[in-house]
Amino acid sequence: MSIEEGAPAPDFTLPASGGRTVSLAAMKGKPFVLYFYPKADTSGCTREACDFQEALPALQQAGLEVIGVSPDPMGPIEKFAAKYSLTFPLASDAEKQAAEAYGTWVQKSMYGRTYMGMERSTFLIDREGRVARIWRKVKVPGHARAVMEAAGKLG
Repeated sequence: MSIEEGAPAPDFTLPASGGRTVSLAAMKGKPFVLYFYPKADTSGCTREACDFQEALPALQQAGLEVIGVSPDPMGPIEKFAAKYSLTFPLASDAEKQAAEAYGTWVQKSMYGRTYMGMERSTFLIDREGRVARIWRKVKVPGHARAVMEAAGKLG
């Protein structure tokens, strides 16, 4: 399934770090960043999470929250959040329902082998619950800054 900018954000409800639950309904009326990452505590995912953590005060000042989503179970996610002092919610999408709804659970290939996996993607959701901006196949360096710049244009 693919989603486009301007479309309503697909619904989700997921368990998250710190005993929280995150959902589209709970974010109603608030803009937020929803990013999907492949695996907790791997180099690229760690860099991305730490970059979002560093950008969090500026994003919150602009009225945005951040939610990270991976297919990992809660145990590794909790360890990852604690290890790097990540204060924003990291959600477990073990059933891949949110990933499929957002089109981030995709066929990948490495060394001639194909498999299903999480595409590193970010969605900027506006206060009306619409997808304002999409980044697919994200390259981590500079990504959090690009998201902050786009968030600043939301108004």
